Amino acid sequence: METVQLGIYHLPYDVVSDRTLLEKHIYTDMKKNYYWSDDFSAVYYIAQAKAGFIAVTDYFEEEELLLPEIQFAYALLDFEDLHISRNVARLLEHRSFTLLITDDLDEAASGIRWAHVNNWMTPRYLEILKETQGKEANFKVVSVLLQEDGRTVAGEIGYIIGETYTSLSGFRCKEKHCNHYGTVQLVLLAQHLQKEGFAFWNLGQPYMDYKFALGAKVYERPVFLKRWFKHTRKNP
Repeated sequence: METVQLGIYHLPYDVVSDRTLLEKHIYTDMKKNYYWSDDFSAVYYIAQAKAGFIAVTDYFEEEELLLPEIQFAYALLDFEDLHISRNVARLLEHRSFTLLITDDLDEAASGIRWAHVNNWMTPRYLEILKETQGKEANFKVVSVLLQEDGRTVAGEIGYIIGETYTSLSGFRCKEKHCNHYGTVQLVLLAQHLQKEGFAFWNLGQPYMDYKFALGAKVYERPVFLKRWFKHTRKNP
């Protein structure tokens, strides 16, 4: 399917929070994916996330903007498709790892800043994530940390909506011995999500090889949205 981005349009709260308007004007338009907003409120962020958007930030004329994206396609992991490579299996057998899941975002955010030169998870974006905590029962931002011998070696930040988990950004330590530690974190998180009754893991953009090595598959926007709304209405 050929997709062409013709422009970035404003996405106000009254649209992103209205399923009827989204289905009429946004979801069916397969020539557009990115939208913009200067609304950095927790209410807006939760609304766009629940609508299936994944937001990053960028600057226009020195003003920081939120860029919610309703992607053309999504990489989703169904847990029965999880693939564990030999390298990761060997690490899990011979090393001792602990997976921590918490609502304290600061350590993971620090790791993300350290790992990514061009980091869209700005201080203002992080503040929105913190402000969403406790605002709505069916939305929760979490930090996932992989630790070895008490030291954090990989992690990520994402959010839970209903029976789904969506990744935002992550990191791993860069020392030579940390090779594959990022994948170890992903595998342990996938196993945890499956154990806790989640329906699937939304890994976002379907362009990174590591997602498919993990077992993810590509779902075009209409198919994704059908699954999304089915499984974001109830908690695991």
